[in-house]
Amino acid sequence: MQSPNKIHSKCITLLIGALLFTFFSCTSTPEKPEAVLNEIIETYEGHEGYDHTEFPLGLFTKEYYKEEADFAKLQLDALATIQPESLKETDQISFELLQFVLQDQIDFYTFERYLNPLLSDSGFHSNLTYNVRPLTNYEQVKKYLAKLKAIPVFVDQHLVNLREGLKKGVSQPKVMFNGYESTYEDHIVENYEDSYYYSPFSKLPSGLSIGVQDSVLKAAKEVIETKVTPQFRRIKAFFEEEYLPSTRTAVGVSETPNGPAYYQNRINFYTTSSGYTAEDIHQIGLKEVARIKAKMETIIKELDFKGSFAEFLTFLRTDEQFYAKTPEQLLMIARDMAKRADEQLPRFFKSLPRKPYGVAPVPDALAPKYTGGRYVGTEKNSTDPGYYWVNTYDLPSRTLYTLPSLTVHEAVPGHHLQGALNSELGDSIPQFRKDLYLSAYGEGWGLYTEFLAEEMGMYTTPYEHFGKLTYEMWRACRLVVDTGIHAKGWSREQVVDFMASNTALSLHEVNTETDRYISWPGQALSYKIGELKIRELRIKAEEALGADFNIRDFHEVILEQGTVTLAILESRIDNFIQRNSNGS
Repeated sequence: MQSPNKIHSKCITLLIGALLFTFFSCTSTPEKPEAVLNEIIETYEGHEGYDHTEFPLGLFTKEYYKEEADFAKLQLDALATIQPESLKETDQISFELLQFVLQDQIDFYTFERYLNPLLSDSGFHSNLTYNVRPLTNYEQVKKYLAKLKAIPVFVDQHLVNLREGLKKGVSQPKVMFNGYESTYEDHIVENYEDSYYYSPFSKLPSGLSIGVQDSVLKAAKEVIETKVTPQFRRIKAFFEEEYLPSTRTAVGVSETPNGPAYYQNRINFYTTSSGYTAEDIHQIGLKEVARIKAKMETIIKELDFKGSFAEFLTFLRTDEQFYAKTPEQLLMIARDMAKRADEQLPRFFKSLPRKPYGVAPVPDALAPKYTGGRYVGTEKNSTDPGYYWVNTYDLPSRTLYTLPSLTVHEAVPGHHLQGALNSELGDSIPQFRKDLYLSAYGEGWGLYTEFLAEEMGMYTTPYEHFGKLTYEMWRACRLVVDTGIHAKGWSREQVVDFMASNTALSLHEVNTETDRYISWPGQALSYKIGELKIRELRIKAEEALGADFNIRDFHEVILEQGTVTLAILESRIDNFIQRNSNGS
């Protein structure tokens, strides 16, 4: 392993260049601010930070994050020489978004987030599974083998960080790790062919000669036996002998060093705003919970159910009619719903993505601690499709009445449509914006599409309408419980009780979601805050434009500039209203 100074020689060169650029920017007034902005963006996008060939899985050292933060500070100084009001709209958006991501890059180092690379349903080690994909050509085979060979260095770097985190009290709480052993034990195999990481080699590209195939399979056997499986044994020993006996018992992040400031920072990031306190969001959540519950009780009354709200939730959680009998049946139903959503898209959208998506089960290695479903995009410049993953593990916890909401959120018109369109914007926006994901926008959009799905005719029974409300209630509850955990000292039991008594989620999902909120402060706030803003903007446009309001035009404005902050989105809708009010 090279020294950090040698590793970052390119980074240091870029830092010096950025510093010189800042100096000259401060001593003269550029005639074309767009050109200055483009130069800063090119510097940012061209910044590698480390040798990707030497570190195919990435670099995760403290020194690396320090240099990344220093680089970000220099770019922010360069941006400060520009008057953004002199830029055209697309460039103004690029300016604001680059400021936002650069500041978060600095905050990542300031709050030492690299010391805690674990979530309840994932972590540095389980994230390796996202590299396991079908191999369609020899170049992909070579890159995949290189990634497997890099796992020991990858583990080395993360264990250094995790040990420092333990010493500083920056770790995940012990209560979160119930069942966590599945994230590593499933990869400790006696036979290399049983390894999930070997699975792509079971079907090599057809163009490879017999000799090349034999060579690849020999290399695959060796790397699984000498690199992959031994490292997962090492990870198991670390968690069970070092981490779990020493990690913290307090649940909320505010109980950790500098925790309250860190949580406010996460609120600002995940709402893309500095205008909310934890108390503000807690109260918004309580108000939404009350509003949605009234709607749920109306449906219960219309169904003529004889019993209390709690008894109706028990009925939904226990009656066999609401659950698939086999994993294949669950996937078939999800695929049918996805195709029904596909058929409705032209009614609501002017632009549709070229990239397709598939519907597939969550990999077995992830499923036990994973959410009910998730959209998995593709790497930059990849020709692979996106995937709507459906969790077929523990079928009695996978409610069919919530499946329409899950499907539109994760597939279309939710994450796949928005994400694929974002990546297909071409030269109209810089590459960093095509790669950018902000939860307030992306998850706010996903939750908004669950509301839109009612107009699309996706909910065909009262139970599916109730499922839509229970998913909305789930996101409203997040505002209450996330702030409860991380700002108000709530226990895990309080969170579980609140979620279980207000949503029709299965108890398995309530527990996995609770652990997710504990491990990922602030992220759960983005869904409802983003959705409330998009719905607020739609109502504003509908009321202002009346008969001239066009839903396809409205969605085009929401999506056509890709990922943005909520403040940028509001400005764009205000401009949309003004243009259409003037008849232009």
